[in-house]
Amino acid sequence: MMNQEQRNSIFYTSILYICGFMLFLEWLYPLQEITDTNNIMIFILYGIFCFSLSLFQIKWWISFILKGTALFIIIDSLFLDPTFLSPMWFEQLFLDISYNVQALFAQTWYDLTPLFRSVLFLLLIWLMSYLLHYWFVVMKRILLFVLLTFIYLTILDTFTAYNGGFAIFRTFIVAFIALGIANFMKELDRESIPFTWVKKSPDWILPLILTVLFSSVVGFAAPKFDPQWPDPVPFITSTAENAGSSGNNSLIQKVGYGEDDSRLGGSFVQDYTPVFQATAEQNHYWRIETKDVYTGKGWEFSGSPHYIPFEKIPPMYDDSVDSQKLQATVKFLGNHSFDKLLQPYGFKELDPKIAEAFVDARSEAIQLRNDDYELMDNMETYTINYDYPTFDITALREASGQADPYDSYLQLPDSLPERVGELAQEITADKENRYDKAKAIEQYFSSNGFTYQTTEVPVPEKHQDYVDQFLFESQAGYCDNFSTSMVVLLRTLDIPARWAKGFTGGELIDKQSGNNLYEVTNANAHSWVEVYFPEIGWVPFEPTQGFSNLADFQTSIDNTGMQTDDEQEQQQQEEQELPEQEEQAKEQPEVEPAGASPEEIKVSMRWEYIIIPIILVVIMVYIGYRTRYHWQTWFLKRKVSSNWNARNYQIAYHYLLKLLAHNGNGKLPDETLREYAMKIDRKYETNEMRKLTYHYEELLYREQNEQAPKQELAQLWKNLIKRILA
Repeated sequence: MMNQEQRNSIFYTSILYICGFMLFLEWLYPLQEITDTNNIMIFILYGIFCFSLSLFQIKWWISFILKGTALFIIIDSLFLDPTFLSPMWFEQLFLDISYNVQALFAQTWYDLTPLFRSVLFLLLIWLMSYLLHYWFVVMKRILLFVLLTFIYLTILDTFTAYNGGFAIFRTFIVAFIALGIANFMKELDRESIPFTWVKKSPDWILPLILTVLFSSVVGFAAPKFDPQWPDPVPFITSTAENAGSSGNNSLIQKVGYGEDDSRLGGSFVQDYTPVFQATAEQNHYWRIETKDVYTGKGWEFSGSPHYIPFEKIPPMYDDSVDSQKLQATVKFLGNHSFDKLLQPYGFKELDPKIAEAFVDARSEAIQLRNDDYELMDNMETYTINYDYPTFDITALREASGQADPYDSYLQLPDSLPERVGELAQEITADKENRYDKAKAIEQYFSSNGFTYQTTEVPVPEKHQDYVDQFLFESQAGYCDNFSTSMVVLLRTLDIPARWAKGFTGGELIDKQSGNNLYEVTNANAHSWVEVYFPEIGWVPFEPTQGFSNLADFQTSIDNTGMQTDDEQEQQQQEEQELPEQEEQAKEQPEVEPAGASPEEIKVSMRWEYIIIPIILVVIMVYIGYRTRYHWQTWFLKRKVSSNWNARNYQIAYHYLLKLLAHNGNGKLPDETLREYAMKIDRKYETNEMRKLTYHYEELLYREQNEQAPKQELAQLWKNLIKRILA
């Protein structure tokens, strides 16, 4: 049975731990308001569950099983359709985790699926339940976490829509009560005052609580001065927008769809604000417009806008291109809207036809207008019918380059350095047709020193060409750099190409009957390349590292079984191309979230069945080595707990000296054990080392062990070990 001192200690340390959990909740409450996190109450309940297990000090292996089981149940209820723990359930979970492991190694953080992000979040809550128990209960060092909580709430209140007024009030009350209790308990420990002196009544703690509550209420209710400092948000925003005069001439922007592309370059920060949701059968680009004039700094339109009825423009593709009739519904979120239609490739009409479609002949942007020719730019939702094309690789290779009707898409500035054209010739030297040349340039960016990054991206100097700088100097950038460079390289080869912009397909958030629901954010704003093929039309290409082409391609097969030598050679080339593309995808450092779902990567995952287990084994070995003292401590604890005798006490004390030496606190040759114990106690603000050393000397020199308080010594040893391993 526990004595009075133990009961009192547990009572007050439990109050401390509960205060820590209440502070941790202040980190969770704003997430549903400032992020796209749903079902926040589930995460809070999981936090209560994990903190409760840590509070009651359940055996570690029981706690591990319970927390892990609860985690799997939550993931199953939120994301997985198959029966819980069935083979299909494990297969779906493995596919999702494998997909996210690739994204982690590629450092494409925005590609992580909701399931994997939720797992990481739940693991973080699990970890915090242990860390807060150690900080609040064992070490009683809570000031850092209190300060971080105040800073966190202040930043959210200043820079987001979250109102942190009442959260600060709650945090103030909880934090100062916890600080008072923690410092009182540390003082008792420092002065070696037994806890039996402290009554489990509110007599001594009542003044603390009343003082904190009184000061909090007065501070909350008292009249306050208006803000004396100006709002920092406009200043910081304007500074970020105009920060173009740094040493590397970089410009910091915010990601999202924009109209002005006349000056490209510079860094940007991600913005995951949802823009619209799309219900569609498959994932594809959402095209808005194209631009045709490259200035050396960016893109502009040729001529003035000229809108004509959609029915009067020539089709984008020839009738020979296979297509599939599909339908998609777009629903804008928040206050987002566009005055131009979000169109998949092969747009035909609205369903129902609530507006007339007019196309800008220069950019192929589509606007919707009513019967009075008024622009309909505030539509919250619309449904589109379209014939989604599938391009035949054989036909693309056979397309003739003669009589191109799109010579305007060969424009290049006179200032373009000659070495850009020379590079294009070098890349395509062994290619004979337009498709292979385009693929060679597209794949050129997957290696050769190029990297995808959104920070520290330079802006060209006054007399510097944007493409030339990217190809030969920085070799680092994002979609605008890659797509613009490919268009320019193609044009130097007299291949018509243009710059397309819009959004990638977004993130799959739900599967409906026959359709999928995708959520597209500002971070999905994207640019890519369109190349013209005679008798086929405009075909999209994707040169940006980490992004996969969302268009459909197929290779025609001769059903007769009879092939000429040329046809056999051509088929062999096509068969060789697919492994090259798969190998190329493996080398990509970025993975577009909309480019491939876990189901789609299933066919190309054979290598992962070998690589991933090897990586996991290496990680486990590394973690085991790094935490070897934790494991040794665990085994030694079990040994001394079951049989605390003189021999085991010496082993435990020697291990303690070894652990201290490993942490850089070894005993000096001229130090006595008592001097060394006092030094260690000063470092860890305790008196445990002196007590352990005293009984060790009694055992060593006087062989007095029978009267030693074995349980107390075992607990002192465990407490000191915990402090050292922290």
